[in-house]
Amino acid sequence: MDLDEALGLIGEVPDFPEPGVLFRDLSPLFADAGAFRAVTDALAGSIDAGVDALAGVEARGFLLAAAVGYARGLGVVLIRKPGKLPQVAGRVDYALEYGTATVELPSGVVRPGQRIAVLDDVLATGGTVAATSKLLEDAGAVVESVSVVLELAALGGRKALGDRKVHALQVC
Repeated sequence: MDLDEALGLIGEVPDFPEPGVLFRDLSPLFADAGAFRAVTDALAGSIDAGVDALAGVEARGFLLAAAVGYARGLGVVLIRKPGKLPQVAGRVDYALEYGTATVELPSGVVRPGQRIAVLDDVLATGGTVAATSKLLEDAGAVVESVSVVLELAALGGRKALGDRKVHALQVC
C-alpha cells in the first residue's frame, strides 16, 4: 500500500469528543498492516541522522514511536498521562482544542544533551507537542524535530512549536 492510500484510511468523526470538534480517527490506519507499514516507513524517513531517541506521546504516539524506533534502531521515551508513573521527572499542564491536559516524563530516561525527535499522531493546536518538548528540554534533552501523521493547519499548531522542525505526512 502506498502512503496516500494509507492516509486515505483516516476517518472523521464529527462532534467528538464534544460538539464542533471533528475527530480524526487513525484506528483504521493502525488496523491495516500495509497502511501501518507505509506510515511507519514515511515517518522513519523523516527522522534526521544523529537523533538519539524518539519520544512518543500517550497513546497513539506510543505506537508510532515504537514502530519507528524499531525501524531506525532507536529507543523510545514514553510521555505519559498523569498517574501512570511511579517516578516522575517532570510534569506540564497545557491547553487542548477542547479542554486541558497534563503530560509527565518518567525519571531517569533522558540524558542531558540527548537529541530527541517527538512523534505523535495529530498536530492540532500544538499544545501536546509543545508540552512534550518542554518536558524533554527541562530534563536537558534537545528536541531535534517533530513528526506527525496528520497536521490540522487551521488550528495553528506549528506556531506553538516556535522554530522547531515539523514534518507532517498529511496537512489538511
